Amino acid sequence: MSSDPDKMMSKADKMTKLTLTRWSADWRGATELYEQAANGFRASNKYEKAKVALEKASKGQEMQASPWDAAKHMESAAALAQKLSIWNEVADFYRKASELYIECGRAQPASDALGKAARALEDVKPDDAIQLYTDACEILEEDGRDQMAFDLYRACANVYIKLEKFTDAATFFLRLGVAADKCDATNSQCKAYLSAIIVYLYAHDLKQAEKCYNDCSQIDAFMKSDQSRSASRLLTAYNEGDIEEIKKVASSSTVSNLDHSIIKLARKLPTGDVTAIQMNTNDDLDEDDLT
Repeated sequence: MSSDPDKMMSKADKMTKLTLTRWSADWRGATELYEQAANGFRASNKYEKAKVALEKASKGQEMQASPWDAAKHMESAAALAQKLSIWNEVADFYRKASELYIECGRAQPASDALGKAARALEDVKPDDAIQLYTDACEILEEDGRDQMAFDLYRACANVYIKLEKFTDAATFFLRLGVAADKCDATNSQCKAYLSAIIVYLYAHDLKQAEKCYNDCSQIDAFMKSDQSRSASRLLTAYNEGDIEEIKKVASSSTVSNLDHSIIKLARKLPTGDVTAIQMNTNDDLDEDDLT
């Protein structure tokens, strides 16, 4: 048999088409050829052709009722689409892979596929990345694997911060806190709540930061934590206009153990005039004005 990947593709295509003399498609034989062709194309750096071969190999595995292998090929095609900067295909292929993993009853790889797509798109299509991260989290939540979603919550919150959508970022940290509570992951829970409060303060929303602190303080584990004490010190310093104390808390070890993006926000506190923020609080500023 020819080792020319183009000839393999041509032969495989013929094996999947019905003719007067071929009444059923030979998907098994065709899939093997597509897989070999993909390897040949990749070896010679013909990534566009390799991507097409992997798409067809994935289809072939689907036709043979092998969704796991189909998903693996789809992920490989998505990785090549990323190498080629074909961003819409990156999202589409990873989504297809995720659906195939779901068909296998495998929530973790289904979520992982969406997470890979989101990471690939963070800089070029951040809104799409946010949706992919959100969907990846929901797959794990529905499967009772909340603890496996912690990094996804953080990653999504970080994209929101880059987009300066601070209310949405805080919401995702709070979602992480709820997930951590379900798993008895107290440290992650408390860090998430303090992160949300810092995000609100960075966005000049002292009122929402105080509300967040009061809501989180209903949870005993948070009330007893170093993160709660840091949040309380920050809020007191804001209300007293004590800029030195704000800077001191922001550079503390408790804050230094948060995500890098939150540390960066904290080190810039207070943003603007503390007295102006206090006035905003008194004026009952609508939080939507800050997003």
